Amino acid sequence: MESFTEAWSLICDFCKNRITEVAFTTWISRIEPVTLDFAQGTAILKVPNDFHRQTLERCYTSLLTEALDEVFGPGLKVKFVIPEELGQPKEERFQSDTDYDYTFDTFIVGPSNKFAHAASIAVATKPASLYNPLFIYGNSGLGKTHLLYAICNEIAFRHPQMNILYIKGDEFTNEMIEAIRHGTTQEFRQRYRKADILLVDDIQFIAGKESTQEEFFHTFNSLYESKRQIVLTSDRPAKDIATLEERLLTRFEWGLTADIQPPDFETRLAIIRRKAELLDITIPENVCEYIANRLKNNIRQLEGTVKKMKAYHLLNGQAPSITTAQAAISDIINNDQPTPFTVEKIIEEVARTFGVTSDDIRSAKRASNISKARQMAMYVVREITQMPTEAIGNEFGGRDHSTVVYALQQMEKNQQKDSKIKATAEDIIKNIRDR
Repeated sequence: MESFTEAWSLICDFCKNRITEVAFTTWISRIEPVTLDFAQGTAILKVPNDFHRQTLERCYTSLLTEALDEVFGPGLKVKFVIPEELGQPKEERFQSDTDYDYTFDTFIVGPSNKFAHAASIAVATKPASLYNPLFIYGNSGLGKTHLLYAICNEIAFRHPQMNILYIKGDEFTNEMIEAIRHGTTQEFRQRYRKADILLVDDIQFIAGKESTQEEFFHTFNSLYESKRQIVLTSDRPAKDIATLEERLLTRFEWGLTADIQPPDFETRLAIIRRKAELLDITIPENVCEYIANRLKNNIRQLEGTVKKMKAYHLLNGQAPSITTAQAAISDIINNDQPTPFTVEKIIEEVARTFGVTSDDIRSAKRASNISKARQMAMYVVREITQMPTEAIGNEFGGRDHSTVVYALQQMEKNQQKDSKIKATAEDIIKNIRDR
């Protein structure tokens, strides 16, 4: 391997195949390799700021260590450093892509997102003065995260002294669990309740998790009462998050709710042209129209197609054409298919919802909350994977298939008797499929 930089692309490919696109883009793609010190057994990685470092240390150290083992062999540990520690200026911008900053300037406005865009600008211009909270919802790939980063960047520019925190709903849950486990709950609470601006992406992932909702309820109240800005995004309106507590639903609707719909044809064309301009590639008008007519529901796919055509041009000298657009679209759509659902991911999501561990669910423990979580996990595995009961039993500590059959029957009965159990199961399934 000629350099750490060369190897880094292999490490990134390893990580991409094991986490969601959003998680990779938000946290891993912003890492820069610095040096490898085999004598000390350390891989030094530069990250934008201390918050980013804390999140990586908490959530992604094991993944990166596994990737280093795959590329270099075992024995290396990761060490994260921030620019100031390398004698470099502090990074002020929030970015989630290597091509351009996610700012209001790079957000293409059309009829489908105009209201959400205007509301976001208003919040960024006068935090906690107009719309608090701001709740933005819409399907994946339509620009919700872009708007969150744009708000971050604008506020950081206008009010550099403000403490801005961005977090994803499932990461908030993970942080809280870790804080309880390590006895650092007070520090966890203070970090969020001292924020001037709190932005939570995919807030729907806290639904059904009682302890997480309890903690977020008090965090929300603390920030709201002290006139701090809160911005939330979700894949659906708050009222449609089935297992969201009523008291949180009420608070999420205190401010302004704005939706983002799939872009119309003109907006899709503008997105393609803007991406091509940023990538310094000329795409004929008929090719732009061809792409816009075939990718209608996901901005990320539009931008990904342009990036793919740029790669074709650089690698093979192929000028953008209908033929290269067809190939790029085919690649993007195939790559965009959801990754296969693993039993482990399902059990982890159920465990977070019930406030137990994956090991608890697989164990022989019979505590009521663990038994309920185990039945739910078996049910969700069956619903999502359609695995035979014998195979499911093997995944849950080698249990007999009759135990699985009983758990499935109990879940069916319980859902008929208790609408909350049914809603919890539906939310868990939706959250897993949306990842």
